Amino acid sequence: MSEALVLGGQEVIGVSRVEGPIIVVEGAGSVGYDEMVEVLDSQGRLRMGRVLEVGENMSVVEVFSGTTGLSIDGTRVRFLGGPMHLPVAEEMLGSVFDGMGRPLDGGPQPLTEHYADINGQPINPTARVYPRDYIQTGISAIDGMNTLVMGQKLPIFSGAGIPHDQLAAQIVRQATLGAPAGEQPSETAQFAIVFAAMGVKHDVADFFRNSFAESGALTRVAMFLNLADDPPVERLVTPRAALTLAEYLAFQREMHVLVVFTDMTNYCEALRQISNIRGEVPSRKGYPGYLYSDLASLYERTGRIRTSNGSITQIPILTMPNDDITHPVPDLTGYITEGQIVLGRQMTQQGIYPPITVLPSLSRLMKDGIGKGHTRADHSHLAAQLYASYAHVQDVRSLASVIGEEELSTVDQQYLQFGRVFEQQYIHQGPTENRSIEVTLDIGWRLISMLPQDELTRVSPDEIKQYYEAAHAAH
Repeated sequence: MSEALVLGGQEVIGVSRVEGPIIVVEGAGSVGYDEMVEVLDSQGRLRMGRVLEVGENMSVVEVFSGTTGLSIDGTRVRFLGGPMHLPVAEEMLGSVFDGMGRPLDGGPQPLTEHYADINGQPINPTARVYPRDYIQTGISAIDGMNTLVMGQKLPIFSGAGIPHDQLAAQIVRQATLGAPAGEQPSETAQFAIVFAAMGVKHDVADFFRNSFAESGALTRVAMFLNLADDPPVERLVTPRAALTLAEYLAFQREMHVLVVFTDMTNYCEALRQISNIRGEVPSRKGYPGYLYSDLASLYERTGRIRTSNGSITQIPILTMPNDDITHPVPDLTGYITEGQIVLGRQMTQQGIYPPITVLPSLSRLMKDGIGKGHTRADHSHLAAQLYASYAHVQDVRSLASVIGEEELSTVDQQYLQFGRVFEQQYIHQGPTENRSIEVTLDIGWRLISMLPQDELTRVSPDEIKQYYEAAHAAH
């Protein structure tokens, strides 16, 4: 067994029940929760599993590749005495693995002495370092108004048919450790990328693989792929295997690691399926009551610690069923993480890419990663002014839909024009366009200068003199 570390154990012949991906084993003593299991059918074929539940004389085991072909009497179950351990090495960057961490690209298992428990270790809160260094993604709607900070967990809320895959690939290609405006990022500013796909179609997996290869980013990407036709149960292991490698690279090799998950909704569906088969009392929409703590066990494996110069930054992507942001998966994710980037269907239909809806989007750590010494001194005030002005645009649009644009005041018509240009020039940018933070801020000032100076309530007089007047005169 190459992908797990065998720690010893015991063997039982015959099972008492087989149901879906679950088998119930009786007669095994001293079995532990989350213990790895080898399951052999009557033909001697091997499949892996893990213990979900332990009783006095009974163990419930989930079989990763399903139970098709297993019989009650002819199945042998070998308990391995410990949880799954994954071999981890820096050489795994540039390789593609399945959801269990086995090489998919024909390469061998990494030669390493490091085997890590895929469940990880909780980070002691007192050992955490507060995130303060911003990450430049090259995307204005993120860098300018919802800045990503190194060590943050910032999910992307999307929907079916919205180009979140394209956005994720662009972030992976372009993400660098940010430098103040006017300065060049250092040569070591690029991230190691750990990418985990759960329940995605083959064409989506091929898109990511080709996108990373064409841009040259594949050499610093480790991909874990659980495809739509792979066993759903393996989806529960995929993000944990990916985070195990990320923790090794960040905290032992002291690298800056960006972890991208897609699609967390598929992960939660697999969790719901297992919960239903086990007969657990369902919570909202049939999801188990421990969905919050299960998601937290993944999201909280993120951050920076005092004993290492490395970091883990996490971008989980999830599709909201029926675009419902109150659905349990985005709802609970929003509670655990530090903000969200919300993609909108209306923006997509207008041909705007990336279709980021600025108003419901939020980065809770943004205030600590921008400003003098990080981006530029005017960043915080400019972002607040852009947000306030664009929020007023929505009120003006609602009024115009009732009385007509012709009846609006001159200032309100200027706001309408600002809203259109803001969406077309600030939010909208090509999938290969990589904007520096200085370019993003300068575009913001150019757009703000379309409004009368009296309307600017969030920026200082010095900033108006330095940036607004020059941009306004250019109109």
